[in-house]
Amino acid sequence: MEMKKRISLELRNRNPAEVAELVVDNCRSSDGEVEGLTEEYTELEILSMVNVGLTSLSKLPSLPKLRKLEVSDNTISGGLDTLAEKCPNLTYLNLSGNKIKELSSMEALQNLKNLKSLDLYSCEVTTLDNYRESVFELLPQLTYLDGYDQDDNEVPDSEADNDEDDEAGPPGDDDDEEDDEEGSEGDEDEVGLSYLMKEGIQDEEDDGDYVEEEEEDEEEEEDGDDDGAGVRGEKRKRDAEDEGDDDDDE
Repeated sequence: MEMKKRISLELRNRNPAEVAELVVDNCRSSDGEVEGLTEEYTELEILSMVNVGLTSLSKLPSLPKLRKLEVSDNTISGGLDTLAEKCPNLTYLNLSGNKIKELSSMEALQNLKNLKSLDLYSCEVTTLDNYRESVFELLPQLTYLDGYDQDDNEVPDSEADNDEDDEAGPPGDDDDEEDDEEGSEGDEDEVGLSYLMKEGIQDEEDDGDYVEEEEEDEEEEEDGDDDGAGVRGEKRKRDAEDEGDDDDDE
């Protein structure tokens, strides 16, 4: 697919000024130059044109916010001076698999003051003696060359680092979790004691109710006894009176 058509498809009915990332890998440039990309892409930050047949970057439009440029597996041999003019805020540049043969071809990159990472894998220049030392000397703003710094420390994988941080959590989280667990255990103990105390109080109240019921039953029995005694007393009195009446009749 031609580069112009591919870029048009990647727009997906958006305004070019709304595009922050554009990937057109493996399409074809008809004349070895950048095609279909204009200065309307004012917000573009990431541009990838891998294996599209580029021989030059001279027609690259002005992209003031571009930070990352991927142009590996092309046939670019020079003309890198346009990058400092068109992409002054570039921090990452991948020229791997191109036709860069001499250190002098990269002198133009000295004007990219924000460039931190440069990849030149599979370029002939990497076979030169003292290649790494020479590039770091030529481009002192660089932090990483081909994925490693001057002390051979590999460029960190920021995404992996972030994942590890998320999993580990911020410092002190473990202690907080232990404190939370101890606190929850303490709360459970307090709840248990409170429950037992409440149960004890309830039992005492139930016992009190039982005693009161017994007392009420005893009082009722006593009242019943008193009533019975009164009835018996009344009966004896009537019997005595009846006997007195019989004696009078005689």
